[in-house]
Amino acid sequence: MYLQNRIACHRLLPICLGKEWCKPMKNFVITTDTTCDLPKEYYEQHNLKLLPLYYNFNGTVYGGKNDLELKVFYDMMRGGAMPTTMAVNPEIAREVFTGLLDEGYDILHIAFSSGLSGSCSVATTVARELCEERPDAKITVIDSLCASLGEGLLVHKAVELKDQGKSMEEIADWLEKNKLKLCHIFTVDDLHHLHRGGRVSKTTAIIGTLINVKPVLHVDNDGHLVPLKNVRGRKKALISLVDQMEARIKGYENQNDIVFISHGDCLEDAEYVASLVKQRFGIENILINYVSATIGAHSGPGTVALFFMGNPR
Repeated sequence: MYLQNRIACHRLLPICLGKEWCKPMKNFVITTDTTCDLPKEYYEQHNLKLLPLYYNFNGTVYGGKNDLELKVFYDMMRGGAMPTTMAVNPEIAREVFTGLLDEGYDILHIAFSSGLSGSCSVATTVARELCEERPDAKITVIDSLCASLGEGLLVHKAVELKDQGKSMEEIADWLEKNKLKLCHIFTVDDLHHLHRGGRVSKTTAIIGTLINVKPVLHVDNDGHLVPLKNVRGRKKALISLVDQMEARIKGYENQNDIVFISHGDCLEDAEYVASLVKQRFGIENILINYVSATIGAHSGPGTVALFFMGNPR
């Protein structure tokens, strides 16, 4: 499971150094993982290529072209089915990267947090192997230290910079300097899913459920899920997400022309948080989308997560 598969991954990996950096700049493609949770239309509009993460549900492996609709996925979880997850497949990563290199592109890959998955390590290993095999190849792997639409917001920032004409090296440098300013604040509805992932004890999950405790968590500077506080009741937990944003956004207002919110099949709650963000900060541009299956397998139905630029993370 991805929460149990931490493999070290360098923060910035310009895999192919030396003479390649002295050659004329080639066109490049931004790639990322399916855990970034952006809408399908966004990938198509911006020519983003994805490395799929797979999951096993009742003995069947899903992901990539054989994926469950997320409404169905969460309904199955509500029915008691418990999926298991896995990192990016090295063969598929090699296939995707090789195809792009064959088309003459350099590659900027923004990877799922190394604190939550081995996927960054897989991408790094494949990139290094390809660059050893192909002297003209250039692949830069960024450990986003982000998840869900936090990873997605970092990808969005990279896309904006690319559209402004920035080079792959300039974008990679910006990502490294700013990724720890990308805040992840979220809550879950069922503590038992966090227990399965090792985030809370069994006793905490049982007692917390009985007294209606809802945890508020974030992703720390090492890319791990870390509890911030506990509140009583769902509505207070949702409000607390925006309270945490208010505590972090000062000085970063100009970097928050857009805010992302992801949810585990609880759109009304996500929209409620969006309404609070609009009321409190005047931010109108808000993207809402599902938490993907790989992450939802560990956070469960009812997860709501808020992503923005701020400090401290």
